[in-house]
Amino acid sequence: MKGLKNLKVFITGAASGIGRATAEKFYAEGAELVLIDIPTLKESELDVIFKERMTYISGDITKKETLDQIQTEMEKGIQVLINNAGITRDATLLKMSESDWDQVISVNLTAIFKLSKLAAQEMKKVGKGGVILNAASVVAHYGNFGQVNYTATKAGVIAMTKTMAKELGKDQIRVNAVAPGFIKTPMVAKMPEKVLAMMEDKSPLKRLGRPEDIANAYAFLASDDASFITGTTLNVDGGTILG
Repeated sequence: MKGLKNLKVFITGAASGIGRATAEKFYAEGAELVLIDIPTLKESELDVIFKERMTYISGDITKKETLDQIQTEMEKGIQVLINNAGITRDATLLKMSESDWDQVISVNLTAIFKLSKLAAQEMKKVGKGGVILNAASVVAHYGNFGQVNYTATKAGVIAMTKTMAKELGKDQIRVNAVAPGFIKTPMVAKMPEKVLAMMEDKSPLKRLGRPEDIANAYAFLASDDASFITGTTLNVDGGTILG
């Protein structure tokens, strides 16, 4: 990918799954990484893999102390922010608690707002542009049973991405979203075979996506190859959205 070498790239939810694959992709392209996730045993593993060009911030992105740590690191430089972290708290509308709703909104939407604002402030201060990439989901387009909270956040991310792109374009800050379909992350891989088969059947390609498929999309949108792309949502779903 053109233009990724030596970029300072912040990735939330970076310890496993799509975030981990994204970190590996950007590291292979020569980027300097700031990886952010909740406290995890994987942190020492990441130190070994990315020791040459990696800073790890261990904390909850909904907490002020973690945001303060991230801001301090951003003040040392930032070219790319990947808002990858997200959670689910599934339940049908009539069974969903306010806590289930609030937690998902806090991580999947409010944290993206706060982190994007911090990143944009630093990018504008330096005056050399930058890239903000947000994790959406194809379920934002057609809903998903038992995920009224999650789908609301992902639809919100798409709308927020478009608005931020309009507002920040004058500062040469590009803002895009990636909307994964069904991806074979460690969490998904533990689901019953019947459920996995149903997920595969929804895609015209008849397979689940790989975390690397999403990482490649993030890398493309952050690269100079996508220098005239902003305000878009790239569906990486094997055609699932076709219905």
